[in-house]
Amino acid sequence: MDENIWIIELESALLENDCGQTDILNICKGREIPEQIRPEVWLCCLNVRNKEDSMKSFDEVFDLPYQSRLRTDIQASVEKLGNDDDWELMAVMSDLESICTFYCKRKGVEYDSSWIDLLLPLLSLKVTRAETYNLFESIRDSYIPKNAKEAFPLLRLLLQYHDPELLSFLDSKRITPELYASHWFNTLFGATCTLPVVLSLWDVYFQHNDPFLIFFMSLIMLINGRDNIMAMQSEEKTIIVDYLKNMASALEQEDVQDFMQLAQYYSLKTPSTFKTETFQTFFGLASKTSQAAGQKIGISEALCLPVSVNELVEVSSIERTHPDACKFFLVDCRSADEYNNGHLSNAFHLDYNLMLADPAAFQTAVNGLLRSQKQAIELHASGEHLCFVSDNDAYVFMVISSFLQKNTKYISVLSGGFQAIHDYFGDHMLDCLEEHNMAKCSVCVKKRENGTNSDKDTSVTSESSAKLTKSTSHDLFGKISSVMKSKSAEVKGKIIEYIVNPVQTPSTPLTERHVYPNERNGKRYRNVPPVFSIDDTDDGEMSSPVFQEEDESHETLNLPNFLKDSSIVRSFTCQEVHMNGFMYDTVLAFTDNHIIILRELGQDNLAKIVAKRSLSSIVKITAKKRHQNLITFKYGVPEGENLIITDMDRFLIPNANEATKAISKLILKQM
Repeated sequence: MDENIWIIELESALLENDCGQTDILNICKGREIPEQIRPEVWLCCLNVRNKEDSMKSFDEVFDLPYQSRLRTDIQASVEKLGNDDDWELMAVMSDLESICTFYCKRKGVEYDSSWIDLLLPLLSLKVTRAETYNLFESIRDSYIPKNAKEAFPLLRLLLQYHDPELLSFLDSKRITPELYASHWFNTLFGATCTLPVVLSLWDVYFQHNDPFLIFFMSLIMLINGRDNIMAMQSEEKTIIVDYLKNMASALEQEDVQDFMQLAQYYSLKTPSTFKTETFQTFFGLASKTSQAAGQKIGISEALCLPVSVNELVEVSSIERTHPDACKFFLVDCRSADEYNNGHLSNAFHLDYNLMLADPAAFQTAVNGLLRSQKQAIELHASGEHLCFVSDNDAYVFMVISSFLQKNTKYISVLSGGFQAIHDYFGDHMLDCLEEHNMAKCSVCVKKRENGTNSDKDTSVTSESSAKLTKSTSHDLFGKISSVMKSKSAEVKGKIIEYIVNPVQTPSTPLTERHVYPNERNGKRYRNVPPVFSIDDTDDGEMSSPVFQEEDESHETLNLPNFLKDSSIVRSFTCQEVHMNGFMYDTVLAFTDNHIIILRELGQDNLAKIVAKRSLSSIVKITAKKRHQNLITFKYGVPEGENLIITDMDRFLIPNANEATKAISKLILKQM
């Protein structure tokens, strides 16, 4: 009894005149509707429950140019029903012909044979002809994509996003979605599934009131059958297409709930920008559709799914709408100069120049990106969905193509590039962008040249910044500022900065050079005097490659007991910032000769030694101008007037001034 109480609640709700789709979804929660109340539920969900009889204006004149073809199609379809009652068959055929004819005249469109497959499930409800027509018209207007030229490429992009390997196979066979998915879209699977399955599918579909769900139902149909599809490597194209067309016929009624839940799950796991950008084209009113059809939405030419800056910022907020919703890992593909003049703090820098100038270095950078992404996912600091951003479409598409060729999942691109981010934050960009340099930022320069930037100072004082945060705590500015500035304190391992420039180019002369892995050895800088300085400027040297090796022994010890050892002269509690950007609770312990890096394990006062450095190997200590507690230790050797940097460590140290003074004294003492 308890498990069916929702049916009683549903029946009670249907007695109310204002019962609507949202009420039904809240009660049914995507369950199949009992047959006796299905008609009322569908009328409510499709918002035609109290609609007047549209067909009362029908003149009952059947004079369409293609009336004979329409009548023949109806007769052939109805005969397949296998009903021996001639009178009932005639009544069904009469209703079908009247509804199709009236719809053609009312909408000014030509008859399509797929309409019959939409109407037959509606006729099984046994409602009045007027209600059948209203249901049919609502489904046609609200759920059937109107622009197939763009709809099929969109399905292809969705398949590429979630299963690029399967798409690659279909592409190799020259099999495009319009060859197999036309009936799926035009009949909502009514032409391929059995009647009980169709009714169950539509029960869930109409409850959720999301017309885009048909794209994900089609996607799941393909993904569920991927093993059989991939096994048809040696088959002819026509055989594969026939198999794809008829895949839905194997769907059983007991599978519908799981099937629809998967479709909704994949919808949540997909960037939603395409929905807002294409809704009017696919599901808008006729008058607006014709207008929208003339606008270039670019789906058919798109290399991958687009993501708007609004969506990018929204999913970066602390309050997430759904735990399964997609979470982005932002990849900034601009040049090193552009990146260093302003970027989002959680963006991994992947310089597109490397792809042409040094393919091997580019691959090294890509491997670093994938490792950083993996760690970010493990620490819940970022997601598996790669979103690429650049200031040049040609270059970013070149980078994206290299990922797609390797069948990498979840690839998207930021619509409008970095300028969209820049414009989104407007005067508040200093509060939301890292290292923003108005004098050198290409977007700022372009605006000044075009006379679109005011002369006012856009700097935000601490007082105004606090005021901004307070006044916008519930909007996206507040969310992104909170995420980019404070989330590292709330979520362990939040990325605060990524590798800037994986490999330096020979054309850029530097006074510091970072060695490559094959140049390193364990005794490189033994007995070499340090070239020591404390630099209170921005740590621009971080743009070069760093390969940090931790002590492989990872000795585990009791931290309080270790710090009591007589050889430990000073210790500082801090957070280590790895070169992939993640933060770890750390203690720096100093002896007369070494710096020991201990990572806290978070239980029973245990810690492990992850690195032990010689004080004589420290050649430079730097602090960022804007983050003076963020201290970088650089290790290496002098070579003439230059420094060869062999390694570096980075720490976020509270009261860093005290720590650096103490370390300086130890280094000077050793010298």
